[in-house]
Amino acid sequence: MPESPPQFETGPRGYAPAYPWVVVGLLWFLCFFNYADRVAISSVFPVLEKQYHFNKEQLGLIGAAFTWVYALGAPLAGYTGDTFARKRVILIGLYIWSLVTGLTAQCTKLWQFVLVRGTEGMGETFYMPASMALISDYHTPRTRSFAIGLHQTSIYAGTVFGASMAGWMALHYRWQTPFIAFGIAGIVLGFFVQFGIREPYRNEAETRARGASVVAAMQPAVPLGTFLREFFETPTAVLLILAFFGANMVGFVFLTWMPTYLKEKFGLNLAQAGLGATVFIAIASMIGCASGGLLADRWSRRRAEGRILMQALAVLAGVPFVFLCGYTRNLWLLVCAMTLFGFSKGLYDSNLTAAFYDVIAPSRRSTATGIMNLVGWIGGGLGAFAVGYAVQHHATMSVAISSSALIYFAVACILFYTARFTAPNDIRRRLTSER
Repeated sequence: MPESPPQFETGPRGYAPAYPWVVVGLLWFLCFFNYADRVAISSVFPVLEKQYHFNKEQLGLIGAAFTWVYALGAPLAGYTGDTFARKRVILIGLYIWSLVTGLTAQCTKLWQFVLVRGTEGMGETFYMPASMALISDYHTPRTRSFAIGLHQTSIYAGTVFGASMAGWMALHYRWQTPFIAFGIAGIVLGFFVQFGIREPYRNEAETRARGASVVAAMQPAVPLGTFLREFFETPTAVLLILAFFGANMVGFVFLTWMPTYLKEKFGLNLAQAGLGATVFIAIASMIGCASGGLLADRWSRRRAEGRILMQALAVLAGVPFVFLCGYTRNLWLLVCAMTLFGFSKGLYDSNLTAAFYDVIAPSRRSTATGIMNLVGWIGGGLGAFAVGYAVQHHATMSVAISSSALIYFAVACILFYTARFTAPNDIRRRLTSER
């Protein structure tokens, strides 16, 4: 396997100051459909349950199939993003997941749904490692959290759009309609990305910020074996991944089961449940993500561990609202709890990869993101499946959702420990090695 990823001829020798934000904007729309495609299935769970007689455990398996394949494919996706042109990796993944999204409309049996959801997960897993590494090569640490935070807002916008439109289309047409429409839209979008994004050199943003020649300053990539050894000897990197495992478990409880929860407990129809399950959390998360990125960029200039502290405070603030979402019987109190949980989640998400990259070698950012996704999305799949399993075996969904607050509290504890005891030293060591 090559140890030094090639630098591609498309690497920009110069670009307008606004172009790094154009890149963020183009990737925003791509990530929008990345998430719209993946969440649409949750909004039609009640239809699948009625039409194909799936029980809750089987629906949980359908939801988990995507996340587990996404997770298992993540290390390969990360390595691919550090070895080949990231734009090419992103586009191939886009065309695969869009085609499979369209094929979902042809499913009628459990194994078929599990198969297409797993295949879609394999296509989509290539997007995030490559796109995060690409954005980081256009933005230095002075703007990185804000740039990634803006990009992350597309996750919430895509989640709202995918869940609500899938529910609306299933109610007024057929459950298959949104999958065909989203698949076509993704393929069309690929042509805009093809001509709008140029591949940057590895670590180009920091190199330009130091006033050095990009080509002259290029360093060989850290050998993969050396990187993996150093990675697992860096406690901050390991602890941030562990925190993501727990945070994603909680996030997928809401993402997978909230539409069904609203329909069964509060009597909403498919369209109302799909919209209500996502819109309040997502809009608040978008605000939290943008503001959290901006604040963390400033805080990290004064304290090396500022991004991780922002995450720790955000998760701790969200704990009571996670509990309240499952506990309350008042719909408007639930709306308030979902909104405040969403805001805290956005603050955490805005610094997810930016905090991680503070202790990661620039040439291996995509590989490291793949490792993070492997662990985090296994957690997401466990969260989705565990609720379905618990409900099928006589627990209530209210209790299952409320209980996930304990996991969120554990995540906050991990992040506070990381910020206090490991991050300052690990971040300083990484900065020293790059000089």
